[in-house]
This record gives sequence, C-alpha cells and structure tokens, in this order.
Amino acid sequence: MSQSPFQKFAAKKKNSVVKEEYRQEKKKVRAEKNAYFDNLKEEKYQAMLAKRALKAGGAAKIVTANAIPKKEGAAAKPDPAQKTTDVVMPLNKFLAHCGICSRRDAIALIAEGKVKVNAEIMTEPGYKVQPTDEVIYNTKKLFVTKNLVYILLNKPKDYITTTEDPQGRRTVLQLIQKATDERVYPIGRLDRNTSGVLLLTNDGDLTQKLSHPSYEIKKIYEVKLDKNLTKTDFDRILSGLTLEDGPIYVDSLAYADSKDKSIIGIEIHSGRNRIVRRIFEYLGYDVKGLDRVMYAGLTKKNVERSKWRYLSDKEIRVLKYMNESKKKKTVREPHHSMAELTPENEITITAKTVATVAPKAPVKKKPAFPKEEKVKQPRKFKTHSEKKEFLKNQPKSNK
Repeated sequence: MSQSPFQKFAAKKKNSVVKEEYRQEKKKVRAEKNAYFDNLKEEKYQAMLAKRALKAGGAAKIVTANAIPKKEGAAAKPDPAQKTTDVVMPLNKFLAHCGICSRRDAIALIAEGKVKVNAEIMTEPGYKVQPTDEVIYNTKKLFVTKNLVYILLNKPKDYITTTEDPQGRRTVLQLIQKATDERVYPIGRLDRNTSGVLLLTNDGDLTQKLSHPSYEIKKIYEVKLDKNLTKTDFDRILSGLTLEDGPIYVDSLAYADSKDKSIIGIEIHSGRNRIVRRIFEYLGYDVKGLDRVMYAGLTKKNVERSKWRYLSDKEIRVLKYMNESKKKKTVREPHHSMAELTPENEITITAKTVATVAPKAPVKKKPAFPKEEKVKQPRKFKTHSEKKEFLKNQPKSNK
C-alpha cells in the first residue's frame, strides 16, 4: 500500500501551522535569494571599479582610503604627472573630497595647523587648492578621490542619518558597511522615525547640487495620520500655509487610499527641517508614520527595508544633469549711483554697468490722435417681420 493504514488515525496539522511553515520556508528562500543577488552586485561593482582603474591609469589594483599601510621607512613615490585636483576648490572642500572628514570638521583640522600646503602650514579653510599644489595631512600627500560611489538605501526606523553619533545610536552607515571601503555620507537628512529612500555618496558636487534649493529636487512622502484629513485642511495645505519660518507650498497632495483618508501622499521640493511633519502638526494632526517613497526620481522598488543597491550609470547621469534649466541665476541689481562709484566700492565699471546705472534719456512718444466717437444710429426696424413687410410693399423697379 502506498499509504500507511494508520494514516487516517494520525492527528492532522492545523491550517495555521501549515501556513506558518509555508511562510517560514518562503522567508528562508527569499533571504537566500537576496544574499545571492547582493554577492552578485558586489562582484559586478568591484569589476566595474577595476575596469575604471585600468582605463584611468592602467593600474590593476584599486586604491581605497582604507588600503593596507606600507612598512615604516618605505616612502611613497607619488606619480609626478598626477594632479592634486582637476578643479580648483577651497581647502576644506578638498579634504572632504579626499575622504578625510566632512567640510565642517576640515575647518577645525585646518585651524589646528594639521594641514600643509606646499610644505607650509595652512590655516585658511578658503584657500583655493591648485592642481599643482602639494597638500599633506598626517604625513601623506592627498589627491581627490577618484573612486566615486553612489548607493540607494531603503532606510528603516530607529536609524539616524549621520556619519557618527556621540550618543552611540545606530546610524545608516552601519547598514552599508559591506557596500564600500570609501568614506560616504548621506545626501540630506531623514528623521530617526522616518523611513524610505536615502542616497549616500562621496561625490561632493552631486551632494551640493541635490541639497541646493535652486534645483527644486522633488520628494514624495506617504504620511499616516492619527485621524482622517478633512477636505477643509486638504484645501488649506494646497493653497499654502504660513509656518513659523515662513510660507510653505506643496507641489501635489492626494489621498493614497480612497477608503482610508488618514493615509496621504504629498509631493514637495522644500528641504526645510521636518517640513512634512510640521505641515500636519500645524493643523492639529499627529503623524504616526512617514515614509519617503521617491527622491529625485529614484524609488525603493525592489529594495527591501534595511537593504541597499548601487545606482546604475544611467541613474547617475540623470542625477548630475537634473533640473539644470531650473537653476536660478542670481542677478545683482546695481545699488550704487554714478557719484558713489569710488575705488573703495571695488566695482569694475563696464559698458553693461554704465548702461544699467546711468539714467536713461526719456523717450519721446508720438502724439496720439483723438479717436472718432461713433454715434449710435436709431434702428429703422424693430423686428425682422417689420423689415420684411416694408420690403414687400415697395414698388418693383423696371430694369
């Protein structure tokens, strides 16, 4: 017999137990699948870095910030043809791009006299580093980091968006320890209790661009409130609110679920601190959950909570050229008269400056001829029937 004769007397498992076993099995398979793809991504990324390094200098090895130190007494022989930097930049920004520390911490290092430029101690953070300068910190010559890393993280709750925390709380960098050996930092901030899309990189120029308000980088959040959002408050948010730090306008607002009006989708480009929470708290709502579902056109699709992935080359190009046309060109209006243009003002007088500062001669207008007033003529016939009757009674002319 294919089945045991005592099978029918055995106690059957409950449906809940069977479902839980099935659920645990799926969870195990999903974890193995994610581990496989994570390893695959890491191999592809390392291969890409090796390919870039070979193209750049023909070197087979990738030099990272945490490279193995050389033996004592073995002096490093820098390549004389290698430039310190490709773009002239302030000294504190240069240190940040080299992966030493943040710009703010770099100012303190420079003030303490720990950085030398061309064998002289430099204490000015705003000094412009030239490609031919030799910048030394901790007895090592520094070069701008070439191995740029771009990571998208699906941030969970209870992690703070900072590189280090003196209170010992968990940071987002602990979630991407296996991603890279380079010193990366988050673009912007997410609150400890806010989850969702977060970008991390060591590209200072891209960080500055995405953080600058002139580029109007779009962000979409899913907000869970303690109660339904009323139609009146919905319209108030759309029309704009005035908070303690000034007026705020949202780009778009909608109910995420037609049946549950406590879940709201909001699109905004402002980068003010805790701005989404403050919008709803201003109207008397308590934000129970806040999740950033999109940032600069990037979503957390196929990236589970606490997981990360590398950005593709196409995504990086899109970010670098995003909203270039929206950058506001600040034009300073001349506030000096011609009498005030003295050497103390340090203003270079050009033809354009003179044209804008000098008073323009009044333009003579052509004399306007008076318009002829039309006199309304009284109507000959009040109705169409009268006109028809009149024409009917007229004598016919012989041609």
